[in-house]
This record gives sequence, structure tokens and C-alpha cells, in this order.
Amino acid sequence: MKTNRREFITGAAAVTAEAVRAAHRGEARAASGSRIRVDAARKTGEWKHNWAMFGYDEPNYTYTKRGTELLDKLAALSPSPVFLRTHHLLTTGDGAPSLKWGSTNAYTEDERGLPVYDWKILDRIFDSYVERGLKPLVEIGFMPEALSVNPKPYRHSWPEGKFETGWAYPPKDYAKWGELVYQWVRHSIQRYGRQEAASWYWECWNEPDIGFWQGTFEEYFRLYDHTAEAVKRALPEARMGGAHSTGPQNEKGARFLRQFLEHVAAGKNAVTGRRGAPLDYIGFHTKGRPGIVDGHIRMNMQRQFVRVQRAMTIIRDFPELRKLPIIIGECDPDGTAARSALVEPANAYRNGPQYAAYNASIYSKLNALAGRNELRLDGILAWAFQFEDQPLFAGFRTLSTNGIDKPILNFYRMLGLMRGHRVDAWSTSSVALDEVLRTGVRGQPDIDAVAVAADRQLTALVWHYHDDDLPAAAAPVDLSVEGLTADRVNVEHFHIGDSHSNAFSKLSGMGSPSDPSEAQWAQLRAAGQLKLLRSPEWRNTKDGRLAYRFVLPRNEVSLFRLTW
Repeated sequence: MKTNRREFITGAAAVTAEAVRAAHRGEARAASGSRIRVDAARKTGEWKHNWAMFGYDEPNYTYTKRGTELLDKLAALSPSPVFLRTHHLLTTGDGAPSLKWGSTNAYTEDERGLPVYDWKILDRIFDSYVERGLKPLVEIGFMPEALSVNPKPYRHSWPEGKFETGWAYPPKDYAKWGELVYQWVRHSIQRYGRQEAASWYWECWNEPDIGFWQGTFEEYFRLYDHTAEAVKRALPEARMGGAHSTGPQNEKGARFLRQFLEHVAAGKNAVTGRRGAPLDYIGFHTKGRPGIVDGHIRMNMQRQFVRVQRAMTIIRDFPELRKLPIIIGECDPDGTAARSALVEPANAYRNGPQYAAYNASIYSKLNALAGRNELRLDGILAWAFQFEDQPLFAGFRTLSTNGIDKPILNFYRMLGLMRGHRVDAWSTSSVALDEVLRTGVRGQPDIDAVAVAADRQLTALVWHYHDDDLPAAAAPVDLSVEGLTADRVNVEHFHIGDSHSNAFSKLSGMGSPSDPSEAQWAQLRAAGQLKLLRSPEWRNTKDGRLAYRFVLPRNEVSLFRLTW
């Protein structure tokens, strides 16, 4: 059964005939055939597992039953460490989570105003990571109630009322804030060891150019100076970075990033009085913005791509900082993970394979864009984890739903199977960087590949992506792999599609029960795993070349693994 992803768009209009005709016009080149050539003998550079980063607002979901189950799955993804980033690690409260909220109660004060440190909840979070070999990208924030200059009201009730409550304000005492950070880093060293803590990333706050920070730019720079000084005082070799601002989609965001880089490069340090501040990596965020157009989902890769390019242009203006690694600390097709498809119908893309195809296309192009700008991209973090006590497949930006893996998690499983170094891959139907910067992927679809080779193995990831989620012709693809050193190779073809590696499709085929039976749960869990499209088969090569023809539907992804 082919699942109609538009069935989840509450109240959306039917797809218009003209929209369908436009989609087929865009598919004309793809339908006539696409050729992808891979040269296993031609190395093109390092294959980075810079995709192996995930984040979420609600830290207290980390150690729930389903949270730890998902951590186990993430730990199994990659041969390189997987990093986790989460908000609210210093927020005051009892540890009860809700959408876009969490707390650890790490800092309070006694009746004399003296600090009281309590690491119990933080330890539960970080223990959950470290015991699985996962590593935190430590977001140092938000403001404890006892330190906030404007503490009341403290906890928000999103999506109702004001979001930027007492947790978002500057400290009333920067020295106490710095000492809190210092004691936290010292505790981390004592609990996990110096070498382990030094392998993490550390940062100050989240998106201080918008409502998450209710102070001025200058007050944030002061906060950063105190934070970085405290981290480095406790652990000089720590990797300290920032500012994890939003993508410079407007003049304010661009101005903030530029002024932050000016400050760390040459500004007066609020703690030392000397020039500049520690910065070991540069972090910023960038998001797309899908919408509903003529009754169908339309993604907006161009919006996200332009903002990355603008950030990279600003970074290039600082020769002393160009060599620093970059981490895109939130890199997502849309803005808010905790807003479901029932609230924003365009977010229904999150349940199906279009999410995987989007990420396949943009991850490849982001790495290419960094290369064009001669910058080092070390992290592309997906802000997606899991939510407790929410309906099955409600359309939140998550990797799993009620313990059922979504197609996007299978995309990361594909990436985790890619081991070795990059080799040359070329497609007749790829969309060029400049075209994505101009219009996104609105005309010709992006049918492209990346390939990686190791000892006696080659993997090739192939995707067929378009911004518009519309019925369209599948693409016949001729995949040619050259430079092989064996007479025979075993070919495995993994696939994510409307009816493959897709538990949402399975649920739809069951009639979308709100309370599946035990047998149905078992079927959904099985459907959520990464599946082979067909049984593995041995194929002969000719002069070191393998030819493989297949059909790839729109907004679906395949991974080929060749072993010998």
C-alpha cells in the first residue's frame, strides 16, 4: 500500500491539477533516466561522521525508559562518538518535564544567599550518556531562579502565555554564575575523569540573539567571558565555543554573530581585562520553513541554505578564526520540534521519508558549501529526540514516537553504515549549490549520491529529493561503480520509502489505530527498522566495474553496500 502523506495534513485542500502537472514537468529529466557514477579508486577526502549529533529541549526525557532505549539506538549508530545537546541543564525546578521545558535544580541559595549545589539530576542525565559511550555537547544554561535578575514568573507554560520568563534573564551576580560553572566542570572531572570531560564540547547559552536571552548583546558577551573563564580555569584543555546564535536570517542575527566574533577576537574581556576570549569552535543554528501550498507540503531548503552561506561569509571576514571548526548546533528543516503536525500541518513531513531525503540532500550540500568557503564543518546537529506522553506519530520532530522508530532514524542508520574515506561520486541529475541558493529544489529534483570506501567495502547513499511532496514519476537510475578490485561483490540494497523502513506507512495500513494491539505494536516496531529492499545477491564485475539499475521514487533514499 502506498501511503498518502497528505492524509495527515488536517484540513489541507486537495492537490490541484496544475500542481500535479507542475510536479511532473519538474520530473521530466528524472523520468528519462539518471546516471550515477562512483569511482572506488579515486579518493576525494575524509568521510566525517559530522552528522552524529542530536539535541532536544527537555533534558529530563533523557533517563526515561523510552529515552534510554533511544540512547541505546543512537550509541549503536556510528563508529565515532555521538554527541547530545540539550537545553535547561541549569534551570531551577523539580525535574518534571513538559514541552520545551526541563530542570535540574543544580543551583539554589540558602537563607544567607550562599550557593547550594545539587548535581543529582545532572548526574542522571550525563551518566545516561557516558555509560553508553555518548558524549554531551554541554549547553551551559539557563539561569537558575536564585541568580536571575528578573526571576518572577520563572517557569513558562508554553505554548500559552509568555515564553521568555525568569530563566531567560542575565545573572544578578556574574561572579556567582562563573563559580557555578567552575564547580560544575570540576564535578564533571571528578565524576567522569579529566580525559572524558575534555572530549566533550562546551558552550554558553542558546540563541542569545533572540528571546532565549533577555539581556543585551554586551551582557551576553560578559556572560560568555565569565563562562569561558570558568570552564578553562577548571579544565584548560576543554573545547569551549559559541555562541550558538540563530542563523543570520535578518540583520539582527547577522549583527550578533559578527559582534560576537569581534568580541572573542579582539574585544575587552570582562573577567581578565585582556584582549579577546577563548573560542575553540564556532556554533550557529539554521532552519528551513516548510508550508502548505495548493494542499501539499512544500519544504524550503533555500531558506536554510542561504542562512548557512551568510554565516560562513561572516566567519570568513575573520582570518584569525577561519581555521576553527564549525558546529551547526541546530540544523533542521523547520523551527520548533515541539510543535506537532496537528498544530502546523506542514510538519507532517516528519513522519515520512521526505525528512530523510531532505537531510540526505542538504547534508551533502552543506559539506560541499563548507569546502567551497574553505571552512571546516565538524558538526551538523539534528534537533530531534523523543517526547513522552504524546500521541503516536503526532508529527513532532522526533527520531522515535512511543518507542517506534521513524524513517528519519533509519536515515541515520544508513549514514552509520558508511565507513572509510570518501570516493568520487557524480550524477547527471544533481542540483548545483548555486541553484539551491537561488530557489531551493523547486524545478528539477535532486538525484545525487555520496560514496565511501574502506577495506573490501563500498557504500553509496543515493537520494531523490524535491521540495514539493507531490505525486511524481519515479526516477530510473543507472548506478555504475568503477575501480573495484574483486571479480564478484555482494550487493545489499537498503531503502527508505513510502512502504519500506517506514512504521508510519505500516500504521496507516492498519487503519491508523490510536491504541494498537500488542501484535500491532510488534509489527510497528519491526517496520521501524532499516530494511533491505531485496535479498543480498552476488554479482560479477567486469573490468572492475559493476552496473546496477533500479528505480527510485521521489523523496526516497537508498543505500548500497558492496562487500567482497
